[in-house]
Amino acid sequence: MLTLAIDTATKVCTAALCRERELLAEYTINMGMTHSEGLLPQLEQLLARTGTAKKDIGLLAVSMGPGSFTGLRIGLATAEAMAYSWQCCLHGVDTLKALAYNVPLEGMVLSPVLDAQKGNFYQALYRWQNGSLQELEPVQVVSGGRALERIALKGSPALLLGECGRLVQKGLPEGVQAAPQALRMPRAGSVALAALDEFDPEADKRIFGLEPYYIRRSEAEELWEKKQQQ
Repeated sequence: MLTLAIDTATKVCTAALCRERELLAEYTINMGMTHSEGLLPQLEQLLARTGTAKKDIGLLAVSMGPGSFTGLRIGLATAEAMAYSWQCCLHGVDTLKALAYNVPLEGMVLSPVLDAQKGNFYQALYRWQNGSLQELEPVQVVSGGRALERIALKGSPALLLGECGRLVQKGLPEGVQAAPQALRMPRAGSVALAALDEFDPEADKRIFGLEPYYIRRSEAEELWEKKQQQ
């Protein structure tokens, strides 16, 4: 089965094509470009360069958040439209879980983090065990200090992934290090692998009805509520 995956949850726009679990092509742009302008050209070039026909895609995988509200909506709307047009399955993947697929190594705690604004982070904790990814702590919105405390409670060497630059600048405690830059970034190939592990051929036939995993309300919603209270 061919899987086409996309991730627009952050400023990184990434698309990948896999045959079963073999990565055939991956196209990633980390320039803060507008996803509404860049995603479709990336997908078109990816299919053209690999000689892949749309009818051959069996599964579309899309990153569902947490992350940028606008980016998530663009990614999901694009994936839904393609899945409907191509009549293929559609599967949504937790963005932080997909980041943990960047480093499938046992023996350490993986801590993907993404910017949640106002000095906070989206964070979850994972560990690979016997070739399977185990969730140690679910996604939460936490401060930088709390993020490091959650890691310390696991008592194992840990690796930071995602948008962890600000945590690195403040200094990391012993036993915690940041992954190399190339492994920190969201990768559509990892989204594809996570989707394949979760794939349900019956449930994933449902194309519409997926909801982005926002966790918190958008800043626009918070501002609107404050205006209503005045």
